[in-house]
Amino acid sequence: MIEIRDIEVVIKGFKLEIDYMDIRDGEYMIVMGPSGVGKTIFLHTIAGFIRPDEGRIYIDGVDVTRLPPEERNISIVPEDYGLFPHMNVYENISYGLKIRGYSSREIINKVTKISQYLEINDLLHKMPSHLSAGEKQRVAIARALIIDPKILLLDEPLKSLDPRLHIKAISYLKNLREKLRFTALHVTHNIIEAFYLGDRISYLSDGRLVGTYTLKEFIDSEYGEEYIKGIRELSKMI
Repeated sequence: MIEIRDIEVVIKGFKLEIDYMDIRDGEYMIVMGPSGVGKTIFLHTIAGFIRPDEGRIYIDGVDVTRLPPEERNISIVPEDYGLFPHMNVYENISYGLKIRGYSSREIINKVTKISQYLEINDLLHKMPSHLSAGEKQRVAIARALIIDPKILLLDEPLKSLDPRLHIKAISYLKNLREKLRFTALHVTHNIIEAFYLGDRISYLSDGRLVGTYTLKEFIDSEYGEEYIKGIRELSKMI
């Protein structure tokens, strides 16, 4: 379990406050909220890229607040996927294993397995510049999952995909999660992603976590009503 308690982060006049959040083992937590409310800052704080001014972060009861990112066993998929341009797909995926001292045989076995799950076996010798947006996304997810992280952080991972690929990507993320049962924290503005992938939804507003909801609770909340209203208005225009 991941627990966030009394977190406060101040960056250039912006303050992020999280009184309490827990992410259960195997849970797919969605984080939503308007632009500029601190969702990415929150993700980077959990990952260890940003050190909070106040509060504590616990992983399985262990305080990791002051640990560097590489000692937290957390993976992150950034919005731009963050692939190393000078490495091919195989090298990108296996990088985390190499720096952790895995043997060549272990690396081959793990890369083969995760590549099969994500259907990217035929991409292993390609360079990132030769991949489509959807392919880059799957490679980034493979690289993040291969180290068996305690939690996978995803920062709007489907944002740059066209509508057709977007729906397909939601489906394979759902299927992948059901196969591997990993724990995830997924930032998105997209209500379809939230409802299809999420077990619970945490909502940020004005730099504060205002609540964590089941899907039904979110729909019935004032924040969920805004999204539902937007969908209805859009459907009238089509």
